[in-house]
Amino acid sequence: MKVGILAGGFGSRLSEETEIRPKPMVEIGGRPILWHIMQQYAHFGFNDFAIALGYKGDYIKRYMVDYCSLQSDLTVDMGSGNISQHQMDGSPDWTVDLIDTGQSTNTGGRIKRLQPYMGDSTFFLTWGDGVSDLDLHALLAFHKSHGKIATLTSVRPPARFGRLDLDGDQVTAFAEKPQLGEGWINGAFFVLEPAVFDYIEGDTTLFEAEPLETLAREGELMAFKHEGFWQCMDTLRDKYLLNSLWESEAPPWKLWKD
Repeated sequence: MKVGILAGGFGSRLSEETEIRPKPMVEIGGRPILWHIMQQYAHFGFNDFAIALGYKGDYIKRYMVDYCSLQSDLTVDMGSGNISQHQMDGSPDWTVDLIDTGQSTNTGGRIKRLQPYMGDSTFFLTWGDGVSDLDLHALLAFHKSHGKIATLTSVRPPARFGRLDLDGDQVTAFAEKPQLGEGWINGAFFVLEPAVFDYIEGDTTLFEAEPLETLAREGELMAFKHEGFWQCMDTLRDKYLLNSLWESEAPPWKLWKD
């Protein structure tokens, strides 16, 4: 199965970082968040990627082109200039299509431009700025069980501030930044059928608007409820949070082994 990743947005809410690099290349634990996302899919056996590029897409291209040589041992013949690469144990067995989808193309347009690369079968799709401990096999099984065009992963929104439970002026319970107990939001990590492309008009289409709204209205959109960890990286605060989690003994989204 192909895995589409949207990695072309401007990341304006993370401008401290995205002035010099696209948001999917902002590092968590010394690796781009895009790498973390790809590692999650590869952990479940899905390692055929199509990445929709836009803003500073050349940065991602250079990273992917240089990745193997930078992660491998090399022999350099200084006289001829020939370089021999020695495959290192643990190198990812990934195939990556890098597709320029336009600087200002909206999310729906980027997805539409991936169509020639996604084949004629079910595919995954997600944004290039969020990580989770989601079981992708369970997600795929859920999608296949209902037979609809689209499945999104619904998650509990992470709270920005701690919660206080009060009895008058007395604090009866304190929780530091909990997941909210009520409500669900779109956490991406989609499973889609090729028919979804028919719901996208062109470059100006916002996938989260008319396509998803129409699919929902027609009964073709289902939600896989994920109660576990999920976190996007929209702001500098989010980046600091993810880095602190990565430095912990058990980063919650790190399902793979080094």
